[in-house]
Amino acid sequence: MSWLEQLAESVQLPGFGGTTAPEWLRRRIGEGLGGAILFGRNVVDDAQVAELTGQLRAERQDVVIGIDEEGGDVTRLDVATGSFVPGPLALGAAGDVELTQNVAAALGERLAACGVTLDLAPCADLTLTPEDPIIGVRAFGSEPQGVAEQVAAYITGIQKFGVAACAKHFPGHGAATEDSHKSLPTLPRTEEEIRSIELVPFQAAIRAGVRVIMSGHLVVPPWGPEPATLNAKALQEILRGELGFTGAIITDALDMAGVVGGFGNNAGIPAAAVKSLIAGADALCIGGQAFEPDLLDAITSAIVDAVRSGELPEARLAEAAERTSALRTPPVSTPIVPVDLELGLTAARKALRVIGEPRLDGPPLVLDVLTDPSIAAGKVPWGLGPHLSSLVPGTKAMRVGPADRDEILAAAKEFSKVVVVTREAHRHPAVRALLESLDELDYIHVETGAPGPDLGDKARIDTFSGSRVSLMAAAEQLALTETLVSGHP
Repeated sequence: MSWLEQLAESVQLPGFGGTTAPEWLRRRIGEGLGGAILFGRNVVDDAQVAELTGQLRAERQDVVIGIDEEGGDVTRLDVATGSFVPGPLALGAAGDVELTQNVAAALGERLAACGVTLDLAPCADLTLTPEDPIIGVRAFGSEPQGVAEQVAAYITGIQKFGVAACAKHFPGHGAATEDSHKSLPTLPRTEEEIRSIELVPFQAAIRAGVRVIMSGHLVVPPWGPEPATLNAKALQEILRGELGFTGAIITDALDMAGVVGGFGNNAGIPAAAVKSLIAGADALCIGGQAFEPDLLDAITSAIVDAVRSGELPEARLAEAAERTSALRTPPVSTPIVPVDLELGLTAARKALRVIGEPRLDGPPLVLDVLTDPSIAAGKVPWGLGPHLSSLVPGTKAMRVGPADRDEILAAAKEFSKVVVVTREAHRHPAVRALLESLDELDYIHVETGAPGPDLGDKARIDTFSGSRVSLMAAAEQLALTETLVSGHP
């Protein structure tokens, strides 16, 4: 392998399939590949992740091992159970930056024990529009300064144990109404607006010493037609020059439609890789989907050809490689211990917002209304039914769809109280219609996503997160009311 090929591979961080490291990945890491990113498909439990990262580190000690672990709804470590900590919107609702820092430190310690060097979190986005399909509970809130304080606290906590934190998705995705996994969003902002709103949390992240910032695949019209990931004004003039960021810039996954769409199809990933490096990105996240080595070869060839043709200066590639290599620092050595839910539960309890008087007068019917999770979250256990059933004997739990009204009404005849659990009901017309059609029932509404506009006048509990601990906290709240009303011990 030539020097240029080694340089080209040193900035690449692919994902892969399976819970053990494939032969091609181990071999390429030994030859100088930058590292790898872990997703839920790579995780069984902490011990297995530690063994997996050990396999990678056996090929080369200074390998970058990243994971897309935000906590809350977007979890990889707890893909089989639901997260042990609430997500950012719940932490923002709790409003305690010291608690946020402690939660992030618990996550950072756990990642360090698993052998991870880079966590692609936290979101420094804002939750700004009810139509937003992809950020929602992943952001700490909508008020720039309050979010900035939360972001800074989270970064401090994550990095306490040597794991590099990553503020994303620069310059901020929350006002967009499209999902960059599927299309290319446009941020409806003027220069003045973006500086006074979206950039505020990123400025705080930089002041807090964040080691990595992820570019977003979205267009900011005053900066030109290219998405930020491919936009030199965004990455070099604004992020490096104006904001003074000196750490590593990592791209969001280069297989997302928001960046490859302009190049046609998956064959455009190598072209997007080259363009992002020219624009000022350092590390290439290239495996939101399971990755194959032939695509790695194509990306490497495209980067090498771009250097040889003069399109990509070799000095720019060398600079990117140096910044990526700075993420190879091993985390603090700490042992794997059983997951402790108490800190996460403390935060989840503090985040709950109770509207009206949601009281049970006996065992209820719980309706977990199923809708597709976001692409970022993926399939993770969700639902209040199992948690409330364990606390209130006689509870009946049903997993239903928005079209199951007749089945719901038939089951509800046996209960004096119904609990309807949703995930961002305001974004799903069929769910809104279901809630309206159930108005005759005496039900409590539990909303686990970004709440959005009020839906009716029923008593309600907002958890601001679909994490395991957030659902447990909501169940505790309801079980307490059942005990008070019924007098059960």
